[in-house]
Amino acid sequence: MSEQGFNFIGGRWVPGDTGRTFEDRNPADRDDVVGMFPLSSAADVDAAVSAARDAFPAWAATPAPERGKIIWAAGRLMEARKDELAATATREMGKILLETRGDVQEGIDTAYYMGGEARRMFGVTTPSELPSKFAMSVRRPLGVAAIISPWNFPMAIPTWKIFPALLCGNAVVFKPASDAPATAYALVRILEEAGVPPGVVNLVFGSGSEAGTALVEHPEVDVVSFTGSTETGRRLGESCGRRLKRLSLELGGKNPQIVMADADLDLALEGAVWAAFGTTGQRCTATSRLIVHRPVLEEFTARLVQRAGALRLGDGLDPATDVGPLVSDAARERVAEYVRIGLEDDGAELLVGGSAPSEGVFDRGSFFEPTVFAGVTPTMRIAQEEIFGPVVSILAVDSFEEAIAVANGTRYGLSSSIYTRDVNAAFRAIERIDAGITYVNGPTIGAEVHLPFGGTRDTGNGHRESGTEVLNVFSEWKSVYVDYSERLQRAQIDTGLPGAAAGGASRGDSGEEAPQGSTPESISGSFGAEGGE
Repeated sequence: MSEQGFNFIGGRWVPGDTGRTFEDRNPADRDDVVGMFPLSSAADVDAAVSAARDAFPAWAATPAPERGKIIWAAGRLMEARKDELAATATREMGKILLETRGDVQEGIDTAYYMGGEARRMFGVTTPSELPSKFAMSVRRPLGVAAIISPWNFPMAIPTWKIFPALLCGNAVVFKPASDAPATAYALVRILEEAGVPPGVVNLVFGSGSEAGTALVEHPEVDVVSFTGSTETGRRLGESCGRRLKRLSLELGGKNPQIVMADADLDLALEGAVWAAFGTTGQRCTATSRLIVHRPVLEEFTARLVQRAGALRLGDGLDPATDVGPLVSDAARERVAEYVRIGLEDDGAELLVGGSAPSEGVFDRGSFFEPTVFAGVTPTMRIAQEEIFGPVVSILAVDSFEEAIAVANGTRYGLSSSIYTRDVNAAFRAIERIDAGITYVNGPTIGAEVHLPFGGTRDTGNGHRESGTEVLNVFSEWKSVYVDYSERLQRAQIDTGLPGAAAGGASRGDSGEEAPQGSTPESISGSFGAEGGE
């Protein structure tokens, strides 16, 4: 078995404990086996966590700028291998090369951004309320970080998590999705070459039910970062909550694009096609609801149907392909089931797509046609539930207020978009749409690495990835007080004496040092009910 078929634990590539493996197959051609990877057990996870725990103290003691140099070096290696990495990602999860090159570029950008943050991991210095006293806060690492990533962005999302975790001084155990293990292997090989010390990054392949559960529930894991379905996120929340373990969740979306009557329809159409059918609709930020003002509904719908029907379906490695396959046959069946649900909804009309082609090369892959439903109302299941495929619903509205209400009318709140030439309407939308991201005159996809990424409601649990905000996931704050007054000063104490300073109760009225234990108030005040921490 090649090195690709091993876990990476304690700086060594080692076989799985049980010897069981799984195949990584190309969803555009099931006959193409990308690689074989271990189905890791709880014993493999335990070994990886132990290696990370052992490596943590030395890594945490490494100056942050030195940690940043290694992350920066990883970015350079990724840049040199961009085409190779993109081809691997396309081959194992299906999206077109244009997009996997962007996926890798996002990882490169994250490496350089986080590498630079190594010299800007700022705390806060602030005046103390007492004289001759210094007050500041600093970041401290947490320990062992469990990274569980999805398959749809097999390079970008792991780097969003791993690089800031390393920057903060944590050791990492990384379990990638079973549908994209080869890209994860390539990333960890790059980190190894970049100089990450043994045990600081560990890679364990396998199923979520076995390896993933063992990792989340391991008592030596201090923080879990997970991207995936809302249902799985709820289960992780219950597990980590029982253990008081920090958990960052980035979950589902049902993202709206609002098209107002004054919108640039050419621009809105380009955004809708790209955001609805890019990555074959398999993005948490994909546009799945087009909320269109009725005066432009007929024209916009007709043009969207024409564009969707003209998209070329095929192998993502073919430069002529516009839309690649879904990641698996199971994903294709899920999308087909939602199309059946849409057809059963009274009033919904299938305008284009809606089926899985099976002739010729399509019979070897998990392909599904770009699909557009019209006549959809806000309460229909296809307007409420995340489909995660190339299916978009058009909902007609008669006003800006109705558009906002429909946009906010699901349990998700990740990304959103409005197309309008009215600057006042744009700013009102920014203010009133309940989502973590709002684009004006742009599609719902395309987040940049230096801004926080995440959403509201069932899209997550309040944490954010990317930007500097992600550092709060992988570090904790320590407040530091240095008292150089050479006497006892008591913050948060009310002496009850008119004109007395908060910290002066340990001195006599003359300002001279009072004899130790000479005033009952100085004792009771130290521990009284009015005291602070």
